[in-house]
Amino acid sequence: MSELKPHQKRVIQEKAELSEKLEKLEAFHNTATYKGLPQAEQFRLARQVYIMKLYEQVLAERISAFNDTVELRK
Repeated sequence: MSELKPHQKRVIQEKAELSEKLEKLEAFHNTATYKGLPQAEQFRLARQVYIMKLYEQVLAERISAFNDTVELRK
């Protein structure tokens, strides 16, 4: 990738931060603490993981489109 615009760099940073949070949340899912949570809270956390994955996918698609934009400007 060459010469990304500031907003594109922020999207890349946002995805990196989201991916890190998602990884930690997924790891938490396998702990005794998680298993000790009420069923309703486990369900909310599972929904949160699902939504974060969707969000991560959208950011990845946007980042992929940056490559197309850079190629078009050449």
